[in-house]
Amino acid sequence: MSNHPPRLRGTFTIGKKFAFHAGHRLINLPPEHKCSRQHGHSYEVELVLTSTTLTGPGFVTDFGDLRPFKEFLDIHLDHRNLHEVLPIEPTSELLAQYLAAWFVDRLQPHIPGRLVAVQVRETASSWARFDVEDA
Repeated sequence: MSNHPPRLRGTFTIGKKFAFHAGHRLINLPPEHKCSRQHGHSYEVELVLTSTTLTGPGFVTDFGDLRPFKEFLDIHLDHRNLHEVLPIEPTSELLAQYLAAWFVDRLQPHIPGRLVAVQVRETASSWARFDVEDA
């Protein structure tokens, strides 16, 4: 009789948070809406990845392999006016979708694991999440 519990079948999920600071205004809102004026946020972005198998010593994805995503945020979004550098209206919802598309296109083909979701937090109490559908 073994003292080890049986291995269960299932899915492994990891998350990694990143931060950047940026300003924006939502130009498609009426001028009286406060978000139509320039303002800023300390954004927090969380990637959620999943896999049914593990690589290396037991990783869905090595957190170090996510470094290109952090570099993208630092170079292209940090301390910028998002409405000037993004091809989208910079709402948290559309930013989450945009970052998910960047990840799936540029990073996912080169790492194990699959992106499940991107969550963008503007404040401690406000966030938006984009869930990636299976391709």
